[in-house]
Amino acid sequence: METPHTCDSYKEPLYFKKLYVFDQDKPVAAIIRNYTCADFAELIRVQQESFPPPFPAALWWKEEQLLEHVARFPEGALCVEIDGIIAGSITGLRVDYNPQHAADHSWATLTDNGYVRTHRPDGDTLYIVDICISPVYRKLGLGKWMMQSMYEVVVQLGLKRLLGGGRMPGYHKVAEWMSVEDYVEAILAGSLKDPVITFLLRCGRTPVRIVSNYLEDEESRDFALLMAWSNPFLPHNSY
Repeated sequence: METPHTCDSYKEPLYFKKLYVFDQDKPVAAIIRNYTCADFAELIRVQQESFPPPFPAALWWKEEQLLEHVARFPEGALCVEIDGIIAGSITGLRVDYNPQHAADHSWATLTDNGYVRTHRPDGDTLYIVDICISPVYRKLGLGKWMMQSMYEVVVQLGLKRLLGGGRMPGYHKVAEWMSVEDYVEAILAGSLKDPVITFLLRCGRTPVRIVSNYLEDEESRDFALLMAWSNPFLPHNSY
């Protein structure tokens, strides 16, 4: 049986970056760093603000989950601060990825329901568990900077790729007359926009395949689009 994780063994941040983001033409100082136990209450607040109903409240972070994140894979637990206030976070874990089995997983099975006890220290792929930015800060472009920071973690650790399932919260608006495949094609053709999928495309992510029953998500009709970013410093590898 594993020894329960605690916050007693504090570690210095593994990732720390200062930068300026922009509120229209005004530079705003920001810090991207690893999150720690001291941040848990703020991280949960950001989740609640970022994912209001009909998103299931049961999927908001719990302290027990966040403790597993910082204990098992602190490199994949990042947050962004504006004026000392946490404005968003992104979390990942390492997995071994088999492209042949890309459609045979759900968010719950791959991430252990967000507890990341499925993390493999020798895994070749960084899998995104969650990204969220508090709505009041979304005009600053923080989500793209958070994703860029995770790409840097992929390169630093010498991993093959970053991977993750993107929600399709706009799909419910057209689901009665449009298949999910046609919805994705319309996004790629530029005739439709989706709040999440379009954002991930802007971040440099590449579609891999549609996954059904990925997450209990009424807006997405439980679908997700698996999307990847390949480490450009390694030989070309298949998604």
